[in-house]
Amino acid sequence: MRGKEQSYQNKLNPYYITGFIDGEGSFCVSFGFHKTLSRRVEIRPEFEIELRADDSKVLNRIRQAIGCGKVYKLNYERYGWYPHIKLKISNNKDLTKYLIPFLDKYPLQARKAQSYKLFKEVVQMVARKEHLTDAGFKRITVLRNKMRKLGKKHFDSNR
Repeated sequence: MRGKEQSYQNKLNPYYITGFIDGEGSFCVSFGFHKTLSRRVEIRPEFEIELRADDSKVLNRIRQAIGCGKVYKLNYERYGWYPHIKLKISNNKDLTKYLIPFLDKYPLQARKAQSYKLFKEVVQMVARKEHLTDAGFKRITVLRNKMRKLGKKHFDSNR
């Protein structure tokens, strides 16, 4: 076999994937308006890796190794950037069944492990429907704010 077929035959080392996520992965909990929910707010835990499109092979191999996710093409031409590609996992069942067991088995080693721990708690709370209660919603808001502080790239003297 040659080319593309061969690259998918060779599985990526799971520790390579963990290291890749440590460097390029992103854990996010976003809130969005939803008119049919009683609170009018939808909680969306999401995991993403975004790379230049010329690295699409490695991103597709990561998706294959984790076992889920969707890969999207992004066009940043208006900014004068190269095209990008994004792996996104936002389905709570996929996060619970695939991503979390993968990262629990092959733990993150960098500071991002702290964000993952908070993210995992949010995903588990959503799976248990705790986000629908006032106490659960407040707890998720606290966890999200902690995650946001961990993701800051600039020094904050209040931290």
